[in-house]
Amino acid sequence: MARKRRDADPFTMSFLDIMCCGFGAIILLMMISRSSPETDASSALEVSQTPVEGSVLNLQKQLFAIRGETNVYNRDLNAKHEQLSDYNARIARLRRELSTLNGRFNTTTLQSTDFEQLQGQLAVARQDLTAEMKRLQLNLGAQINTDSVGGVPVDSEYIIFIIDTSGSMFNYAWDRMMETMADTLEIYPAVKGIQVMSDQGDYMFSTFRDTWIPDSPARRAAIMQRLRTWNPFSISSPVEGIIKAIRTFYDPEKKISLYVFGDDFTGNSIADVVETVDRINVESGTGERLVRIHGIGFPVILSQPRRYQTGAFRYSALMRELARKNGGTFVGLNDFY
Repeated sequence: MARKRRDADPFTMSFLDIMCCGFGAIILLMMISRSSPETDASSALEVSQTPVEGSVLNLQKQLFAIRGETNVYNRDLNAKHEQLSDYNARIARLRRELSTLNGRFNTTTLQSTDFEQLQGQLAVARQDLTAEMKRLQLNLGAQINTDSVGGVPVDSEYIIFIIDTSGSMFNYAWDRMMETMADTLEIYPAVKGIQVMSDQGDYMFSTFRDTWIPDSPARRAAIMQRLRTWNPFSISSPVEGIIKAIRTFYDPEKKISLYVFGDDFTGNSIADVVETVDRINVESGTGERLVRIHGIGFPVILSQPRRYQTGAFRYSALMRELARKNGGTFVGLNDFY
């Protein structure tokens, strides 16, 4: 019996120890749970909510302020871009005006330096050029028709009229020009072809573009009738019409004469025009130019103030040189009435 009591005592003590430890642990947990950070955390969250919302509101206000400033800056930037575009447009316009003024200055300088020389050439051009006519007849070495319009020889089978249709010609010298053209046609009783072009190369009759108008009394009457009101655009420069006529109708098998009626030359260089005509109006095997060029000057601009007269002097100088080098004659008329 004593042995059994000793065996049961250790079990009983260990069990009691375990139970006590368990109760102690439970009590400790309860104490810890009452003072746990849960209460502190909830209170902390409740305290910190107000500052966070305030900071968000402040940030939103700053964002709205920044957006407003951005809109203002964008408007200012657009305004600056518009001002820059206006400035660029003004700069471009001023550059164009400067270029125009430079061109006028250069032209005025050239005209002033050549004025006296051209004036002397015009005086010579107004003569009837009898000596030159004799020289041309000797060079031809053949019998030619001595009929003339102001001393201009006529020996061609095809004739082309290049007429300055500018305002000065059309308004002041048109009747005299028509009389001169009628006289020219009269001394050509019959030719194989006629053509009429403006100084810019426009054809009087579009149906005969780049081809000859057959000669007949009815055709001549139609030309004179159309000429009364024919007034295409012109810049008072016969160069374009002369070059186009030569390039279009040049033919080594045909004897062609060009008659240029005008009063002004607004081109840049007389020498360039002469060189261009030399290249395209080549000499035949006999040394003669294949297209003969005659010029008749109407002194319309000479009735204007002196500062406007330079174009007439330059026209005279140009046509005298073209006529001299291309087997023709230039005649400057004394009046345009």
